[in-house]
Amino acid sequence: MRISVLGTGLLGSEIALRLKAQGFGVSAWNRTAEKAAPLATAGIALPGSAADAVAVADAVLLLLADAAAIEATLFAADTEPALAGRIIVQMGTIAPAESRTLAERVAAAGGEYLESPVLGSLPEARAGKLFVMAGGDPALYERCLPVFEALSETPQRIGELGQAAALKLALNQLIAGLTATFCLSLGLVRKEALDVEQFMTVVRGSALYAPTFDKKLDKYLSHDYGSANFPLKHLLKDVRLMERAMSDAGIDTATLRAIAAAAERGVAAGFGEADYSALYEALNQGAGD
Repeated sequence: MRISVLGTGLLGSEIALRLKAQGFGVSAWNRTAEKAAPLATAGIALPGSAADAVAVADAVLLLLADAAAIEATLFAADTEPALAGRIIVQMGTIAPAESRTLAERVAAAGGEYLESPVLGSLPEARAGKLFVMAGGDPALYERCLPVFEALSETPQRIGELGQAAALKLALNQLIAGLTATFCLSLGLVRKEALDVEQFMTVVRGSALYAPTFDKKLDKYLSHDYGSANFPLKHLLKDVRLMERAMSDAGIDTATLRAIAAAAERGVAAGFGEADYSALYEALNQGAGD
């Protein structure tokens, strides 16, 4: 199966490299061409346009920023005709309603559509240990399974279109929620000059513990949020998607609105490209270390 990856940001690049290493013929395209250029050294073809990338593929993997970027890319005048006969696999984080609308438009253009968002970051992508969650036609999922198995030890079909997208948002809500609540607790511990390691010892020995607390602890303590696998600006985008989807489902979104407001302050303060754990700075403004 010939694969084209549209969107070669941090995760898109690693997915393209992983599939190439697993023996797939891979092409890649990015709106900012220089971001895709390093992939050529791994033998990945770099078509000059999204239309060309779609035309040479059996399956097109979308790792674009959001639904607006997908729409602008796939349904441009020169690209939409190339969708006929192609499998379009949406692997980013978008809302369930956006995914269903995208499926309708792809079908109208003569293509087939599967949503397959992933959980995990760069280390998991390199090791083939992403969590791949697919939604859509079971037969189409089976046809795409060799690709998913190259990226994940345990790919799963979650259900119908929109359901995998909803699951991804539910999981990303935990990323946002766990990060925000731990930042608040750690902020109070440090403001009151408590021993951080003593605090962590108590947390680690309790049912409250989540591994992400230790994973990000050094960043909070050092105020160093470089080397972002998942930048704060993307967390903000996802929180806004969660807020919209949960509001549509009749779920109270007050907590998400508060997290979004904090993330907005963090982005405004210059942390948009930094690791999402920079949320700590926005939540603890004026609290000192």
